[in-house]
Amino acid sequence: MLHKFIFDGTRIVLDVHSGVVHEVDELAWELLEGYRLVTDSELIDRTRGRYDPEEVAGALKEIKELEQSGLLFSPDPCQGQYAPRGEVVTKALCLHLAHSCNLNCRYCFAGQGRFGGDDQLMPLETGRAAIDFLIERSGGRKHLEIDFFGGEPLLNFNVLKELVFYGQQRAGERGKAFKFTVTTNALLLNREVTQFLNDHKISVVLSLDGRQEVHDAMRPTPGGAGSYEAVKTRIKRFVNSRDNSNYIIRGTFTRHNLDFCSDVLHMAELGFKHLSMEPVVAPKEAGYAIRQEDLPMVLSQYEQLTRELLLRREAGRPLDFFHFNIDLEGGPCLLKRLTGCGAGHEYLAVAPNGDLYPCHQFVGRSEYLMGNVSDGRVEPGLVAAFRRAHVYNKEGCAGCWAKFYCSGGCHANAEAVNGSIYRPQEQGCVLARKRLECALYLKVRESR
Repeated sequence: MLHKFIFDGTRIVLDVHSGVVHEVDELAWELLEGYRLVTDSELIDRTRGRYDPEEVAGALKEIKELEQSGLLFSPDPCQGQYAPRGEVVTKALCLHLAHSCNLNCRYCFAGQGRFGGDDQLMPLETGRAAIDFLIERSGGRKHLEIDFFGGEPLLNFNVLKELVFYGQQRAGERGKAFKFTVTTNALLLNREVTQFLNDHKISVVLSLDGRQEVHDAMRPTPGGAGSYEAVKTRIKRFVNSRDNSNYIIRGTFTRHNLDFCSDVLHMAELGFKHLSMEPVVAPKEAGYAIRQEDLPMVLSQYEQLTRELLLRREAGRPLDFFHFNIDLEGGPCLLKRLTGCGAGHEYLAVAPNGDLYPCHQFVGRSEYLMGNVSDGRVEPGLVAAFRRAHVYNKEGCAGCWAKFYCSGGCHANAEAVNGSIYRPQEQGCVLARKRLECALYLKVRESR
């Protein structure tokens, strides 16, 4: 399977099953259109009068050599089928330290952080039980991950601290190592919190939507005031405290700021280097939801952002944009490419009361309740269902050129829009494919 596309005059060919990327000239591009469909003689005849026959024959020879080397038209490594094997090993938990928030974000999928319930903070004993649960289910895996999430997890900072200490202690006892991450709106990043996060090398995801008018429109305080100035000030201070590293600033764009490239560049001008900008996932009736007719604008913004990143790189001011990061040499193993985030088996979310769910976006939905950390049991039927939700079982994925990079997309978004984790959200697929083309183009330009 090949995917061919042109970006600003650069002709790029991705050999899907090997992952090899080729930059080609006009002749090779044209030959690949008919290669394997007609004979070499017919291809030479088609190009006669525009290309020298010897040049065409030489190009065809190169294509054949690449094909024989498995770098073009390579076979599907799974022959269109895949069946999960081996024991279920859990490697990451998302701990909901707080079902409460000090902001009132209009697009919040968690209902202002409460996930359909009342304000709650995770007790320390529940967090410790969750860490023990993860260690016991991790099998022989050494490196484990804990994400502190909410609501706003720093509302429960004392428990966060104790869980880091406990996790480090238990990891040492069992020959494991924990990587901790916290996702925060930054409002509680005071000196004490900052010092602790830095001392323990905790990765941090910070929420900022870009320009002030954009951020304030969607991320107000409970009283309705804008939060941009306070958030920007705290993020700047925090990022400077760790030498502009080990963080990512995550924004969300909606129908109200389809020109989101400007928001990414605004954050770059503030001095931030590690950025992400996610499309909102919302009910169709929401005024801020991205609609079908908005997609051309969104796709053009990704292209504009690609050009801006290239200019910044060439000027010696590179910017790390999460969705354009792609490793063509030592990327994820085949299993990871098939299954993505591993929600529902490798990765689970823990509510403040210890209830287990496939991921943070499913929390509070009774049909996806998988168990509780208190007894260590997980509902095997749901585990099996999520293990089966790989690219060869998801509708339309097996024949998609982007399958090994998006891994079938987000289960929660698919379920929210289509009512099934096996039917990807179409809008998400369109955007993922465009982001991948942008990433591949940047890689090709980098390799020149």
